Amino acid sequence: MVGKNCFAIASDRRLGVQLQTIATDFQKIYRIHDKLFLGLSGLGTDAQTLYQRLVYQHKLYQLREERDMKPETFASLVSARLYEK
Repeated sequence: MVGKNCFAIASDRRLGVQLQTIATDFQKIYRIHDKLFLGLSGLGTDAQTLYQRLVYQHKLYQLREERDMKPETFASLVSARLYEK
């Protein structure tokens, strides 16, 4: 990993309830496409549901636009999804 625009994302893989560890292989960083990743925290089921909905929206975008979403566009999608009722 080298370059001006490179960065790293790190996360633990622990899924727990208070002090009890339930799993140590829980994914918290998700790949949207080759150049776009999403890190989610919080309740595991909520994170997985949000990820599935965002992937669905991204696939619809790919079909309509015939290209991957730019990070700025994806950030707007995430913001809209998080603040909807």
